[in-house]
Amino acid sequence: MTRICLVTGGAGFIGCAISPLLLRHFDRVVAVDNMHPQIHKTADRPERLDPGVELIVGDVTSAQTWDSLMPALKPHTIIHLAAETGTGQSLTESTRHAMVNVVGTTQMLDALVRHLAMPERIVLTSSRAVYGEGAWQDASGTISYPGQRSAEMLEQKIWDFPGLKCLPFEASRTEPQPTSVYGSTKLTQEYILRAWAQSFGVKLGVLRLQNVYGPGQSLSNPYTGIVSLFARLAREGKSIPLYEDGEIVRDFVYIDDVAAAVTSIATIDPLAAHTAYDVGSGEATTIRQLATLIAGIYDAPAPEVNGMFRNGDVRAASCNIERSRKELGWQPEWSAERGVKALCKWIDEAATG
Repeated sequence: MTRICLVTGGAGFIGCAISPLLLRHFDRVVAVDNMHPQIHKTADRPERLDPGVELIVGDVTSAQTWDSLMPALKPHTIIHLAAETGTGQSLTESTRHAMVNVVGTTQMLDALVRHLAMPERIVLTSSRAVYGEGAWQDASGTISYPGQRSAEMLEQKIWDFPGLKCLPFEASRTEPQPTSVYGSTKLTQEYILRAWAQSFGVKLGVLRLQNVYGPGQSLSNPYTGIVSLFARLAREGKSIPLYEDGEIVRDFVYIDDVAAAVTSIATIDPLAAHTAYDVGSGEATTIRQLATLIAGIYDAPAPEVNGMFRNGDVRAASCNIERSRKELGWQPEWSAERGVKALCKWIDEAATG
């Protein structure tokens, strides 16, 4: 029997990165992507998408797209990458995010039922945004969930929750409490897929990704990510602006490590039932540290704190990856310094090429 892997959003950043890896495990890999201009400068097939992958241009929110795909495919595994990902953008374009992330998922599931095309496994790339601010701890060790920082707090430049220290996210312990529309739609994806998969006996693997970066990410997308934005500013000889007090914490995970994690959860046997895994570098990095590293690469002016902020942004986001290491047989290989240098080199080559 031909083993087919269907990848939604398969011509995007992560889809291209996993494409050669998937071809080692599946007889046929099919990517469906709407080639949205916010991500793709042109509608041409991405150069980074492995030539062995079949690309179908289609919209996951359209039943017609799914009805044209399913009769001929009958996928063994589905990797569901298709999503709108702009955290700030989701506050002003909520319907767009809900349509792609939620309705796109339910359209896929309904089509699988209509065409009797139940896969053996579905993999969802979820997000650290499902946690919101996550769990915080006081001096006595008591853990609480302070929730979203209010507009009043931010306007008064109270960046942290007084008397509390943030804890790394951990899927087995941290309660999801999203603080953005984007995070809410990703958590909804998880709930929908978990209920559906349990009902139909389909294996489900969920990866909650931290801040993914690296060569191949869109440089034309204004919501593409802080690492490439900082690199482009420093390359132009500008001082990198730091929001809040520069001590915002993130976990920056390199694209090759993410691709390895996605491939692992898509192919590992046995797969723990309906379990979410955290995927990051395992290192908490402040935006000041990131900006200083990038400024040094380009000999740019020192980063400067501007005190600005974005509603819905969380103060700290990092994760504990021990269970992901143990159960997925996965290990991140790229340090922040090595990964950032590789991204900067790629940006330089893209600009001169």
